[in-house]
Amino acid sequence: MKGFFRYLHEVCSPSIVHKNIKSANILLDTELNPHLSDSGMGSFMPNADQLLNNNAGAGYGAPEVAMSGQYTIKSDVYSFGVVMLELLTGRKPFDSSRPRSEQSLVRWATPQLHDIDALAKMVDPALKGLYPVKSLSRFADVIALCVQPEPEFRPPMSEVVQALVRLVQRANMSRRTIGNEQGGSQRGDNQDTQDYMS
Repeated sequence: MKGFFRYLHEVCSPSIVHKNIKSANILLDTELNPHLSDSGMGSFMPNADQLLNNNAGAGYGAPEVAMSGQYTIKSDVYSFGVVMLELLTGRKPFDSSRPRSEQSLVRWATPQLHDIDALAKMVDPALKGLYPVKSLSRFADVIALCVQPEPEFRPPMSEVVQALVRLVQRANMSRRTIGNEQGGSQRGDNQDTQDYMS
């Protein structure tokens, strides 16, 4: 899916802006591969801008869209940042049932993304601490770049993709290293047992 955004924004000429990136439009297949739906539908719907602006009120819309109604590839990056923030926290982009200071996910979370103690407290409890702390911090850094209020400071989607790929690769390497260390000690224990028994 990340590659899809990069394709729309940086390979297509002219660039294509999705305009409606939200978690409800990201579908998973049986192997949990994500697929983006509702792509380009806005141009075929009557009153599409009005519907999309209502979606912006749901917490996915970039600040400049709310002010000008203009969508750009940078507003798609912002919306993707909100989706990643949902994954991080397990919260909805806008939740009127929460205290006023916590209703807007971006407004509540952004000041905490670079504070490791606050970050650990805002992580989705369903993750039960089963994540490397360094990966959590790096993921939060990518999110913070995407949800910046000024569109010119948001990275292009290719940079977001590269950062996430590096993050996954580092996490996989760490997992392999830990697995090898644990496997090595188990092999050593088995060898000690065999030596003892012979």
